[in-house]
Amino acid sequence: MKHKLSFFILLVCASIVMSGLSGCGDSSSHKRHQAKDPVANPYLSSALYGMTHFDPSQSDSTPYGPPNGIFNIDPLEQPISPGGPVNIVTLASTSDSHMWAIGSDRVSYIDVRDGGLKEVARENAPAYLSDDLKFIDPETHKKVGAATFEGMSSDEVHLELMDNYGEKYRLRIANGIYSAVDRDNVLYANFGNGVYAFTLNDQENPSAGIKIKYRMENAIEKIDVADKGAVLCGLTMTYDGFLVINFSNGIAVVDRTLDSIKSTMSFDNEITSNSVAIDEKNGIYLATDTTMRKLVWTGTELSDKEADGAWRSSYDFSEETPPIVKHTTGTGSTPTLMGFGDDTDKLVVITDGCKQMNLMAFWRDEIPESFVQQPGTKSRRIAGQVPVTCGFDTPPAWIQSEQSVVVRGYGAFVVNNLPFDADNMEKLNNILGVTTLGPVYPPSYGVERFRWNTQIHQWESVWNRTDVSSTSMVPIHSQASNMAVVSGYYKDGWEVTGMDWNTGEIVHRTLFGKTNYGNGSYAIIQYLPNGDLLFNSLVGPYRVNYENEGK
Repeated sequence: MKHKLSFFILLVCASIVMSGLSGCGDSSSHKRHQAKDPVANPYLSSALYGMTHFDPSQSDSTPYGPPNGIFNIDPLEQPISPGGPVNIVTLASTSDSHMWAIGSDRVSYIDVRDGGLKEVARENAPAYLSDDLKFIDPETHKKVGAATFEGMSSDEVHLELMDNYGEKYRLRIANGIYSAVDRDNVLYANFGNGVYAFTLNDQENPSAGIKIKYRMENAIEKIDVADKGAVLCGLTMTYDGFLVINFSNGIAVVDRTLDSIKSTMSFDNEITSNSVAIDEKNGIYLATDTTMRKLVWTGTELSDKEADGAWRSSYDFSEETPPIVKHTTGTGSTPTLMGFGDDTDKLVVITDGCKQMNLMAFWRDEIPESFVQQPGTKSRRIAGQVPVTCGFDTPPAWIQSEQSVVVRGYGAFVVNNLPFDADNMEKLNNILGVTTLGPVYPPSYGVERFRWNTQIHQWESVWNRTDVSSTSMVPIHSQASNMAVVSGYYKDGWEVTGMDWNTGEIVHRTLFGKTNYGNGSYAIIQYLPNGDLLFNSLVGPYRVNYENEGK
C-alpha cells in the first residue's frame, strides 16, 4: 500500500526551503547554488551511466529518482537479469533502448524498452577466471535470491555461499567492479587479472550475441607491475579516449585496443582498492590507503610533477583493519570532484581512514594564495576536514564508509557502513560480510549531509540521522526527487530509503522484505528516465515500476 505524506509535512518542508534557513542550500550565504554538471567525456557511451559512479567526476548524482511515498515490493515479481554474487553497475550503451550489465560472473546486454528488463545476450565469465570459479546458472542465483539468511550464523551462511558459488566464492568480487562503455559501444571490464573489451556480434541485432573484441589476459604481467601479487581494481577513461587501469599499488594508461601500454606509475608501500576520478583536462585523482594524489595524463605520459599540475597529500588513517564491509585501511572512497565551470572552489573529496572518519576536501588546482592551512590537517593542500558524527551523542567505535562521497553542487553526503559492535566481530571476507550485515549481525546506522562553505572554506553539517541504515550499497543523489538515497536493513528487512536533500526528512521507502533480493551487495542504486528503480541486487539487477507496484 502506498502511503502519501501529509500535506502539512510537505508544506513545512517547503517553507523551510523557501525561507533560506540554515540547513538549506549549498553555499555559505545560504542562497541557492546552481549545481553544475561535470563536462561530458566525448569518448564514453553517455554523459550519464557510461561508467561506474555515473560520470567521470564520480558524483553518484542522477537526474532521475523515485516518487515520494512508501512502497511494498515483491522482488520475485520484477523482471530480472540473474547474475552475481556482485552486480556493481548497469551501464548505458550507445542506444537508449539497451544497457550493458556487469556481474562477477558475466556480461549481459539488456533491452529496457517498454518498462522491461530483458536480457537479450550474455557472455559468461568463467573462461576468463581460474578453474576454481565455475559457471553459475541463473536458477542458482534465483534460489539464493529467494532465500533469507536471517536467523543463521555467519558459519552457516558461509557454507550456503560455498554450496552455491564454490569454495572460493570470495574471489568473485575481483570482477567488473569498475567498468566503462566507449562511444563505439565497446564495454571494458576486468575479470580476475585480465582486462577485456566486449562488443556485440551485430550492433543491429543484439540477440546475435556478445564477443570479446580485445583482451589483455594478464594485465599485471603485461603492465610489468613489480609486485606480481597486485590485483586489478578497475578502469575508467580519459577525455582523449585512453583507458586508465588502476591496480592495487599503481596505475596505467593503455589504448582502447589493449595492445599498447602508454604509461605506468607504481606507489611503493601503498594500496588502493577503489577507482579514480578524472577531470576534463585529464587530471586523475587517486587515493591510496595513506595518500591522496592528483596525477596528470599529458597525452603521452602520466606525470606526478608539480609543473604539470600534479600533487600529493597525506591524510589521517587508522592502522586497524575494519572487520566487515571495508576492504582495507585508509579511505574507502573513490575520489569525487566538487565544483565545475565558474564555481569558486574546485575540490576533490573523500572520507579518510580514521576509525571515526573525517570528510576531506582537497584543492584540485592551485591553492588560493590567501588560504591558511587549517589546524590538525596534514598539509595546506587540504582545503577542509571535518569529523563525521552522523549525530551520535556517544559515537560508536567505528564510523567508517566503503563508499564514495555523494556530491551535488557544494553539497556532500556520507554514510557509515560499520555496525556498533564492529570491534567484537570476527574478520569476514567481503562477500560473506555484506551478506550477513543486517540479516545475521546488527546493521550499520548513521548518515550525514554536509555543505562546503565557499566564503570561509569550511565544511558545515546540514543534517544527520542516527536511525537510517546503509550497509554496503553506494548511496546516490536524485536531482528529480531532491533526495539522498541509501539501502539498508531494518526489522522488516531490506529497504531503499530516500531523504530530502535539504532537510533530511524521510520522504521515500521501498520495502523489499527479508530475502536476499533486497541486498545490494556493494552495488549502486540507479534510476531510469521514467523514475523506475534499477536495483543491482546480490543476484542480479531487476526493475521496479512505482506506477504498477506497491499500491
